[in-house]
Amino acid sequence: MKFKKILIANRGEIAVRILRTCKELGIETVCVHSTADENSLHVKLADESVCIGPAKSALSYLNIPAILSAAEITGAEAIHPGFGFLSENKEFAELCAKWGIEFIGPNVECIDKMGSKILSKELAEAAGIPILKPIKVNGRTDSDIVADVERMGYPVLIKASAGGGGRGMQMIDDPKNLLPAITRLKTEAKAGFGDDTLFVEKFITNPRHVEVQILADKHGNVIHLGERDCTVQRRFQKVVEESPCPVLTEQKRQEICQSAVDLAKHVGYDSVGTVEYLYDQDEQKFYFMEMNTRIQVEHPVTEQRTGVDLIAQQIRSAENEVLEFKQEDIKFSGHSIECRINAEDPVTSMPSPGEIIYYHRPAGIGVRVDDFIYSGYKVPPFYDSMIAKVIVTARNRDECLDRMRRALNETFIDGIKTNKDLHLSIIDDPDFRGNNYATNFLALKMK
Repeated sequence: MKFKKILIANRGEIAVRILRTCKELGIETVCVHSTADENSLHVKLADESVCIGPAKSALSYLNIPAILSAAEITGAEAIHPGFGFLSENKEFAELCAKWGIEFIGPNVECIDKMGSKILSKELAEAAGIPILKPIKVNGRTDSDIVADVERMGYPVLIKASAGGGGRGMQMIDDPKNLLPAITRLKTEAKAGFGDDTLFVEKFITNPRHVEVQILADKHGNVIHLGERDCTVQRRFQKVVEESPCPVLTEQKRQEICQSAVDLAKHVGYDSVGTVEYLYDQDEQKFYFMEMNTRIQVEHPVTEQRTGVDLIAQQIRSAENEVLEFKQEDIKFSGHSIECRINAEDPVTSMPSPGEIIYYHRPAGIGVRVDDFIYSGYKVPPFYDSMIAKVIVTARNRDECLDRMRRALNETFIDGIKTNKDLHLSIIDDPDFRGNNYATNFLALKMK
């Protein structure tokens, strides 16, 4: 079936991004919003908007009854969850089906299986993909856990099985910190994800964070759209992303991309998704980390290199359309980099909400900006601090970095503090320019 009206169950730049594709496809849009977002750009651009609750996310953007009711009263046939919030919530997807509303994402079974970092590792191993063997924590004695970790060897990484977005993780290099960290992370995981399941895995000391974009339909067709490098992170949160990964050989690129396709086929995946890996630069080996069953924040760099609208492909899959591309149809061009612009203090990294007095976005050849802000807009203090993404594309990485510097210098956001200067320092850093870095890059630079 072809959708006539889609409800967008999200906010910020991703809501605007989804809305624009819907309009190009001739699909009417319904945007939901909290009382704090009544003047947000996605509300202004939507065909219809519905207030679903107060500022607090639990009472609005995570309010499943309110969102489903908004879809029903507006006649929306489908819901696009974007990323975050309810995008990987199997209960929400199940309720959509019960209400006769299409959930724009993969089938519930895939959301369930791949949402567990432990089960997804077992499935990846069954598909023949290398993994870092996890040590399970729950239901075991402290002495058994300590003994297993000592056999594995420090440093290690503790992870929440239901975690995501860099939350619920801690690196441990001192044995005395292991058990206290486990106790604390269990509490945090239960509060944040409703599941206190933890596991421990070996910490790779010189890794790149590489992810592969997957495109699949409900008819068994799966292709990849290349890989992205998301190594520049702060507290496990991505800061800069680029495509292609500048340290992979062509052989490794083919191997890692094919493994993602193999995994997607193995689990019966049927939408847009991302398979994430750690790439050990010393051993030149990659290990499956997790699968994200949703659109990613960094999807624009893939779109810029391939010309494929990933939101449109998500919608086509949900409409039960056959994938319109074969692998040989995908052509990669140039290099693309994305910088996440956050409303935050550049020194403390604390959020910096407030009124934007003046905003000027960059433009020119090879420059794309995904945002939801404007002059006079008041950034609320209740949500993620990302307010824009600057994406640039050029013939090669060096030209791309130079173009990004120019674009960032043309970006003016007055009235609040932002992390623009952090991005400029990254772009000009000799180690970043020379590909001499790993996931601890920012931690070392900001000491």
